[in-house]
Amino acid sequence: MSTHSASASAHVAAPPSDVFPRLTQHDATRFYPKSGVLPAVVEVRDQTGGWDAAGQTRTVVMSDGGTFTETLRVVTEPVFAYDLTEFTGFFGLLVARARSEWRVAADGEGTTISWTYAFTSKPGGGLLVAAIVRLAWAGYMRTVLPPIAASTAG
Repeated sequence: MSTHSASASAHVAAPPSDVFPRLTQHDATRFYPKSGVLPAVVEVRDQTGGWDAAGQTRTVVMSDGGTFTETLRVVTEPVFAYDLTEFTGFFGLLVARARSEWRVAADGEGTTISWTYAFTSKPGGGLLVAAIVRLAWAGYMRTVLPPIAASTAG
């Protein structure tokens, strides 16, 4: 098993205290379209709670029929982080778990949002996961983050 990560950042013209609560509540089905080998997020179901406290879970459904479970780990400004487990479908063959971490930081007259994603491969899947992260996921993050960031500015 090996871990492969990618990061992206964006700036918005709003203070962290405004950005953070909007960031934690962004609609995954609105911001994660299909791109190459990466399926779209088409549904979020079985969410426990308001997606605002550690331990809450939800199931994310992808356009290829695959699913995964998200579990909130931290929801305290400046950090919003969750673990992804129980992958099914194509990614279920390769990925044991993942972690997504978002950070907000005051930056001049606004906020910088930093987003890091780390995928841990299943045994034997490391090279393919590394290639997907490097060739597809990293660019995807840079594409989807600006609209997410813009939605947090109010």
